[in-house]
Amino acid sequence: MEAMVFLLSLIDCCALIFLSVYFIITLSDLECDYINARSCCSKLNKWVIPELVGHTIVTVLMLVSLHWFIFLLNLPVATWNIYRFIMVPSGNMGVFDPTEIHNRGQLKSHMKEAMIKLGFYLLCFFMYLYSILND
Repeated sequence: MEAMVFLLSLIDCCALIFLSVYFIITLSDLECDYINARSCCSKLNKWVIPELVGHTIVTVLMLVSLHWFIFLLNLPVATWNIYRFIMVPSGNMGVFDPTEIHNRGQLKSHMKEAMIKLGFYLLCFFMYLYSILND
């Protein structure tokens, strides 16, 4: 059963890694003016909820399977994803809004957040892989 928990977490983590890379590529395309802000934000907003659901599934799975350290490691990122989704101002297109993405360094902060999440998901990937091999 333990191996199945970590296998599911590993597969989910792979999807989250690919999603983080997609966010980084799309945001860098916006930064280099290869795409406009509206199409960039609509592409990224389409994947905010799947990222939220994917990471929340892993966090709840670790809680249910009583892997406290991994649960506590995942909890801040899951909480941040939920907070960011809930706190979208009314009238905005979503977490990524084309009218605000170039204001106040938001593009840089979104890029930094995507890089941090990529590093976190890579750390989790190797942790889950190690847990599968040690089971």
